[in-house]
Amino acid sequence: MRAYTPKDDVQAKAYYTDRFYVAPQVPKEAVESDAVFVADLEAIKAKFAVSDAYIQVGQMVVYINAADNYGVLEFLRDELAYTQLSEMSAIDWLAKDNTFEIFYQMLSMSKRKRIRIKFFINKGQAVNSVEKLFRCADWSEREMYDMFGIEANNHPFMKRILMPYDWQGHPLLKTYPLQGDEFAAWYEVDKIYGKEARDIIGPEIRDTARVDRYDSERFARLGFEVPKGTEITGNEPRNVESYQEEGGVFLIKKFDKASSVIVDDPQR
Repeated sequence: MRAYTPKDDVQAKAYYTDRFYVAPQVPKEAVESDAVFVADLEAIKAKFAVSDAYIQVGQMVVYINAADNYGVLEFLRDELAYTQLSEMSAIDWLAKDNTFEIFYQMLSMSKRKRIRIKFFINKGQAVNSVEKLFRCADWSEREMYDMFGIEANNHPFMKRILMPYDWQGHPLLKTYPLQGDEFAAWYEVDKIYGKEARDIIGPEIRDTARVDRYDSERFARLGFEVPKGTEITGNEPRNVESYQEEGGVFLIKKFDKASSVIVDDPQR
């Protein structure tokens, strides 16, 4: 069994600074460049406070107050013909200023226009559920809670949707380790066999990029395949790589590495 290093404090700090890299944004255009968006923005401003607005990649982005999210989406649906909520989620800016950026992607089929509504909330702050306006928000809000820990007030069933109900932590936070923390490493072992089996079974290996060619219990030894449980000495001969099972497929030419050709001409 591999040596195990406890991961109790793995979320205490960010180990990979590139997780917080902010890609350059595409150019922004003034709302005045589109007559439809101008009229829509004026209608929104007449009822709600707007802190910023611009056009980006052909859609209008509007920043509002967090408390107005339900009212703004209801207004867009009933008054401005943006009848579809195609996407909603959050962006983790906790390392920058301890906030989340929430966004709602709205679509108007009749206008053939998209509006993205955005606002910021502080860590631990809840948002108003829009599930009663758009049924698709039911699962999206649960996913936002599951992945980021952001609750939606007045949601009919504010429970996790992807992770188990008793999971600890929120996997899309930038501080959440890619391979899981101490809880994740032992979750299924403890759940199925009990903590007393930890020393026998060992932790879960959640690094999908790691392949140990001498571990015949968990991974295929590419080029050195052996039956499960075979003792590995490290001196096994390499197998001839074949791309079909023994005997091949009827009417299909049998392929192997020796007869394969690398095509480097994209026009071929």
